[in-house]
Amino acid sequence: MENRPLDCMEGNLSPKEVELYNILRRLWMDHAIWTRGFTISTAFNSEDLDDVTKRLLRNPTDFAYLLSIFFGNQYAMEFEELLRDHLLIAGQLVNAAKDGDTKTVNEQREKWYQNATDIAVLLGDMSPYWNTQAWQAMLNDHLKMVENQATQILTGKYQESIDQYDNMQTQMLMMADQMACGIIKQFNI
Repeated sequence: MENRPLDCMEGNLSPKEVELYNILRRLWMDHAIWTRGFTISTAFNSEDLDDVTKRLLRNPTDFAYLLSIFFGNQYAMEFEELLRDHLLIAGQLVNAAKDGDTKTVNEQREKWYQNATDIAVLLGDMSPYWNTQAWQAMLNDHLKMVENQATQILTGKYQESIDQYDNMQTQMLMMADQMACGIIKQFNI
């Protein structure tokens, strides 16, 4: 995916626009950080798994709170539900991979990609400035990165998983900026 600034990021940003960018960047980075934390805790049977899982599952609620301000409760709740499903499916996929259950991995992967399509369609419906196909591509890239990172962690390829995480961070920031730009354009904040 091309890494270029969005047109609404060119020029001076207002304090409200900067705040929105920062909030969305934080939310998407939380998504990446706690997904990695969950994968590591799962791989090593860490005692913090329940706490890490609870924190990870707070991310959809945090997103919904922000989105409800702009798009209302219905869209925000739909996004929250789909993002929570995204995380729960990923958790099942990681656990199945850890157990060597290829059949379940494949089933969960199929559900995960369908969930990404559902998220992309919802985002495309929410804003005329969010393109469903662009979101589909970004979300599919995200899924590939998450699965690669999980595989690398589960197979002891730790440096590769760190490199993958660095790529994920860049991709998460692009997703955050895409979301912020759409909100700025739609609501003239």
